[in-house]
Amino acid sequence: MLVNKILKILLLLLGGVFVVLQGFAYEAQGAAVSAVMFVLLTILYCRWTKDKSKYFFWFLVIFTIGHLLSYASWYVPLIEEGEIDYYYYCSNILFIVAYLCLIIKVLSSINIGKAFRELSIPIIILIVLDVFCVVIVTDATGGILSTYEYILEFVYNGVTMALLSVALIDYMYRNDNKAMLFLIGSICVVFSEIIQLAYYYIIDDKNLGFIYSFFLVVAFVFFYLQSQISHTGPQPTYLDMDEQLEA
Repeated sequence: MLVNKILKILLLLLGGVFVVLQGFAYEAQGAAVSAVMFVLLTILYCRWTKDKSKYFFWFLVIFTIGHLLSYASWYVPLIEEGEIDYYYYCSNILFIVAYLCLIIKVLSSINIGKAFRELSIPIIILIVLDVFCVVIVTDATGGILSTYEYILEFVYNGVTMALLSVALIDYMYRNDNKAMLFLIGSICVVFSEIIQLAYYYIIDDKNLGFIYSFFLVVAFVFFYLQSQISHTGPQPTYLDMDEQLEA
């Protein structure tokens, strides 16, 4: 139990160090800290979580491997113009797969047919908003990325927006604390990814480094917290409860 507490404190300290390093543009050092941080988080989850989710486990493992690759990319020869940056593509594909694991985790735990019947209008609205947001956000990098990089960023943004939509649907369907924590974590992920994209491709502002790394750390705090509790839903909404009281 003592090791558990020490590991949690260490992770919070590493999270703070990561935010500071990214904010001051020490990106190689920040990549090293983030890699260590995610390795320790995976160990914490595997060692001290009673009810483990195989999808969340693979999310942590794949996301950690992605950060290890990102860190390794700082110690390879510089990529010449026209050459393929395999580290860039592999790490981003791993992040996409990791987020897909989270999406599958949520979808596999709810009655999709029932959720669609009860929330058909919100789901349609979310799909339209997702497409609109992904196009707008990705087009902001127009002229900077190559065709293949643009496609990868488009898919990446699409998956993160899908994660947010699925988390929102899950919360509306379940209306419990676990779903709420997962939704907050997903919101922080989307904010982090959008701000990170702006930081690397649009605005050269160190403050954005602070902000996107802070949101990433907060996202994983909420993801870990939700992994430690079980669903109690679907719960009735406040409107349903009022109708039951009136009856």
